[in-house]
Amino acid sequence: MLFGTDGIRGVAGESLSPDLALQVGRAAAIVLAERRGEHPLFVVGRDTRLSGPMIEAALVAGITSGGGRAEIVDVIPTPGLAALVLKEGADAGVVVSASHNPFPDNGIKFFNHQGLKLSDEEEAEIETRVTSGELPTLSGAGIGTAEHVEGALESYVWDVVRRIPLNLSDLRVAVDCANGAMHRAAPLGLSESGAEVVVLCDDPDGRNINAGCGSTHIEALQRFVREGEFDLGLAYDGDGDRVLAVDAHGELVDGDFIIAILARYLMRRGELRNETVVTTVMTNLGFRLAMEREGIKVLTTAVGDRYVIAEMLKGDHVLGGEQSGHIINRNVSTTGDGLATSLLLLQALHEMQVPLHEAARIMSRLPQKLVNVPVRDRKALEGAEAVWAAVEAEAARLGDGGRVLVRPSGTEPLVRVMAEAATPEECDAVCRRLSAVIAKHLG
Repeated sequence: MLFGTDGIRGVAGESLSPDLALQVGRAAAIVLAERRGEHPLFVVGRDTRLSGPMIEAALVAGITSGGGRAEIVDVIPTPGLAALVLKEGADAGVVVSASHNPFPDNGIKFFNHQGLKLSDEEEAEIETRVTSGELPTLSGAGIGTAEHVEGALESYVWDVVRRIPLNLSDLRVAVDCANGAMHRAAPLGLSESGAEVVVLCDDPDGRNINAGCGSTHIEALQRFVREGEFDLGLAYDGDGDRVLAVDAHGELVDGDFIIAILARYLMRRGELRNETVVTTVMTNLGFRLAMEREGIKVLTTAVGDRYVIAEMLKGDHVLGGEQSGHIINRNVSTTGDGLATSLLLLQALHEMQVPLHEAARIMSRLPQKLVNVPVRDRKALEGAEAVWAAVEAEAARLGDGGRVLVRPSGTEPLVRVMAEAATPEECDAVCRRLSAVIAKHLG
């Protein structure tokens, strides 16, 4: 199976080889030609990984050999790529990135002509073409074209700033760019809004993306904010579709808190469509309790921003996201957008005239622990009766005072165990017992 919960992902040069990227590009061009017409237009971008130019070049070769046209924009945040698809009227977009993964990994994520991630069915159609070998190489006038496009990143930033106009001249912000695709976009966007911006991890060398920094290593930003005099800090992941925040005291304000703050802000402005917010099964129970107090309905999906967006579109909801910092406001973007979310959060704080730590009091986090258990085959979890019996037993033990979630990783040979309980010690005990059962039967 090529596609996981967030496109194709693997070690560049191994499971994600240039040969595979070429085949995927060609398959996508052929499928899109059948759906959208001859010579479909793809916008192609990437993050800052060492393998990015290699995979990008192979992907573009595949697209053009399948009759597609490619506009190459080089390094750009994933949300910028999605926005550019709409702006250019392209048939599709594709970004070469492994998001928050370490630099040896890379990935391929597609967007359709609406700037939305491909559906499971569309990905399956591309995958079938690759695995079946039905990939004719065109010649003559059938071959597509490729060209590099300048100024795409700046265009994305200006559009976001224009949609969320702010005067942040009284704000001092620390920004951790994860040495990734946001290393130019985030400082530019925040500075254009008037904030004093102090930047760290904005010097990518191909190998240092997400390395001890960014939203997956928030402790680096927490130390930086505590040691300086900042109003808050913002940390992005490698491809810029996630953001987490740190308050003036260096305390983490994760995606659950950010969504809660934005939901209350929009609700009070009468702009929270259907008085509903969409989150995933990983969202903390404390969030649900907070939304209940605010009179806001919560809809829950499987893990993955694509499922959140699908539910938002289905019910015409405006706000949704994940604890990890993938946050979507459909008034501003079609996918998770770290820069747009940053400006929306600052807009809410500015208009409510409260600092981040005060706004974050909207919810209290129930103690939660997440453990990753290595397994031989993550798909085997579905039929592991002993594991599910153990899960039921733990859920019964917790009752209404907590919950347990066990699921396979969408991209790695791992089973993820999440427990929420009244105390951290109880969370630890639940995760320890379940991890032992999973390791015994699937490890």
